[in-house]
Amino acid sequence: MARKSLIAREAKRERLVAKYADLRKQLKAEGRWDELDKLPKNSSSVRLHNRCKLTGRPKGYMRKFGINRVTFRKMALEGKIPGVTKASW
Repeated sequence: MARKSLIAREAKRERLVAKYADLRKQLKAEGRWDELDKLPKNSSSVRLHNRCKLTGRPKGYMRKFGINRVTFRKMALEGKIPGVTKASW
């Protein structure tokens, strides 16, 4: 489990990105770079990092499911993810 402060920081960044998305898009289209520089740094979508929605783990993230590989394997073996079965050949 990731530290709560890191999970909270990432959530705050997501809120800032959502809040300023339209304004950033408009400023970029008009080429008003000086005003764009005055916006908060964390309002840029580049600064977001994918984290597991359940544990907050930053590595081994699977985009399709929104969780990390460890949590994915555990849930798949327990049958909690529909359509996912263990491969055997």
